[in-house]
Amino acid sequence: MDPADAFVAIILITSIAYTVVSVTKLLIGRRANQKPVDPLADARLARLEHAVDAIALEIERISEGQRFTTKLLSEQARQRDDAAHQLPSHTPS
Repeated sequence: MDPADAFVAIILITSIAYTVVSVTKLLIGRRANQKPVDPLADARLARLEHAVDAIALEIERISEGQRFTTKLLSEQARQRDDAAHQLPSHTPS
């Protein structure tokens, strides 16, 4: 192997090893700096999730009531239109 090729290979391997070690240190440092999970925060999140579920259920009920009311109103309007068309027209002859 040519000494210049060996030098390039050593530099390349060294730079790759340095990058891997730096990234590993960074990841380990981030994990060490993470705060432990607070049990009170977990309880708050559970209550918040329950409240959001309850609100979603109520909104679904409101939406279903609105759909029902809209259907009734459209049926009543259709019946009035049908009744108006069925009335005999009195045109003077």
